[in-house]
Amino acid sequence: MDCGFWNGPSRMKVKEGELRLLSAREALEARREGDALARDGRERALCRNACLIARALERRGKPVFADGEAALDALRVEDIARLADAWADFNRRCNPSALDGEEEVRRRKKAWSTRLMSAFSGACSACSALCPPRSGRKA
Repeated sequence: MDCGFWNGPSRMKVKEGELRLLSAREALEARREGDALARDGRERALCRNACLIARALERRGKPVFADGEAALDALRVEDIARLADAWADFNRRCNPSALDGEEEVRRRKKAWSTRLMSAFSGACSACSALCPPRSGRKA
């Protein structure tokens, strides 16, 4: 799994390959492509999700589908819905919202500080032993 230092994993395995996080522009383009494919409001969600999956689903670093239309041709409605739900959950975990609440913000801050501190254990301990921390002011 590729990892972003600031937000955790950027890819999630699914049986069809890997779902990757999308940039805001990619998500917007998927929405616009989905709107162009839909003939009426009832088709919009399915078409948008197919376009999102076409951009997010990869195998060995390459897109599985050329576009949303190819995803609509290859996948069943249930598969598109399952993959779109999995991507949405993954995106929500890795890209928290300010609306998540104070408790979630505290949990993420704690996880961040724990991760940063553990980065200095192990490889740096030999260097740290040479310069032990001082415990107060001594003249």
